[in-house]
Amino acid sequence: MDTRLLKPDPAGIDQAARLLQAGQLVAVPTETVYGLAADALNPTAVASIFAAKGRPMDNPLIVHIAAIEDWAPLVESIPTTARRLAEAYWPGPLTMILPAAPCIPQEVRGGLQTVAVRFPADPVAQAVILRTGRPLAAPSANRSGSPSPTNAARVMEDMQGRIAAILDGGRAEVGVESTVLDLSVQPPRLLRPGGITPKMIEEIIGPIAIDPAVTHALEKGAVAASPGMKYKHYAPKARIQLIKGSPAAYAHYVQAHAAHGVMALCFDEDIPTLSVPTVSYGSRQNPIQQAQNLFDALRQLDEKGATTVFAACPRPEGIGLAVYNRLIRAAGFDVVNAIRVVGLTGPTGAGKSTAAAAWREMGIPIIDTDLLAREIVQPGSPCLEELQKTFSCAILNPDGTLNRTALAEHAFSSPEKTKQLNAITHPAILALAQQKTDDAAEAGYSAIVVDAPLLFEAGIDAVCDDIVAVIAPEEKRIERIRARDGLSYEQAISRIHAQQTDDFYCRPGVTVLHNTGTQEELKQQAVTLWKNMEKGWWPTG
Repeated sequence: MDTRLLKPDPAGIDQAARLLQAGQLVAVPTETVYGLAADALNPTAVASIFAAKGRPMDNPLIVHIAAIEDWAPLVESIPTTARRLAEAYWPGPLTMILPAAPCIPQEVRGGLQTVAVRFPADPVAQAVILRTGRPLAAPSANRSGSPSPTNAARVMEDMQGRIAAILDGGRAEVGVESTVLDLSVQPPRLLRPGGITPKMIEEIIGPIAIDPAVTHALEKGAVAASPGMKYKHYAPKARIQLIKGSPAAYAHYVQAHAAHGVMALCFDEDIPTLSVPTVSYGSRQNPIQQAQNLFDALRQLDEKGATTVFAACPRPEGIGLAVYNRLIRAAGFDVVNAIRVVGLTGPTGAGKSTAAAAWREMGIPIIDTDLLAREIVQPGSPCLEELQKTFSCAILNPDGTLNRTALAEHAFSSPEKTKQLNAITHPAILALAQQKTDDAAEAGYSAIVVDAPLLFEAGIDAVCDDIVAVIAPEEKRIERIRARDGLSYEQAISRIHAQQTDDFYCRPGVTVLHNTGTQEELKQQAVTLWKNMEKGWWPTG
């Protein structure tokens, strides 16, 4: 088959419509990406989309219309929320899912009882739909799994000889596929982010849910309710790792892993800091530009011979969430946190909180595991439920909150029960600390501190790049504990002797801060130490 390239003039649009009416496939421009169109009500024509793309048949398609009145025959009914969104954002890059009318072929629905519909804003797409006189099913016009095409030349790369024609409408304006919102459930659920952001939707219809599959892999065996949810998508041939962290952390990671075939998919601002070959997908400050450039940048990586690609992570906010969604799928969910994790520990009264305060004043995020220990036992939490099963209902207050005194009486009554307590709480604290580290990486921080008295006991040391311990002479610790907690001298001695010795903390690989002076002197030590550690982390030029 010879794939014809058609101009977006009346003659080209007329020829495209005739081919579609005859059951052929035609790639058409939209404001998002180019779509591979077929008559949505012709099962045979729709099936040929899957063959041309190499697309799994259980991946549903989006039906495109060119007038709002053409929506009603395709769905069982149109709720008020859907009408309000259509009034606000159609024509435009928003797809809405509703229960399907009987006329929708099974091939379009992908095994579901719903249908996804959108009204594209591109005038050429609208003209083709109107001239054809039928709604068009139109997934992205690429081979399944590869980056979506945003111009006709990229369509030709994938579809030459596989489809009847390509209608050349120039470069797609948005650059990523439409937002997909499932209105067949309550609350409405965002299945795929795009040019219409969650905030824009909520301004019209109120709160919506965001499906976990927007940022995480779909669970094994789960049914894909939207295109782009189930399979690895948008990927070049090269292996991609998505790198989270600050610009300095990203540059350091790339430089540390530079090798033959390694390239950086980065922001414009990153290029001067990198020695490996680069492809930029826009400015770090311009997510609209990132969306417009992303898919073409992914294809350039293959053209330049990349085998491994380290991709700078966008901020997953606004349209940046759509860019993040496409990149994490292109990477097959291979994500690296380049953020530096520093563990801070030491015996009670040694001055650990003073060091943490000094670093906090420098703008460094501090994860306080004492606060995490409270967060993991909020009413209804899995951790609290497990504690209740293990130590009985007597550890709960009447309002369902944890009675810490009662828990202590149960859990510390024997070494075996203390071990049971730690087996429940330590993994929960570690998981929450890792989640907060992920959050800090996504926010662009270079480093984070985990303040943990039980750093080694809880296994948190395993996720730390550096560990700092603060120790102090016993008399200084006694003085601090008595002033802080109102204890007698004997009580303070008893508490200290119940803890680990200094040797426990001063182990190989641990940097030790000796607190022998004033509080201000310790803070200055902590600031100097941090600056010295930073010199070994990040490239300076």
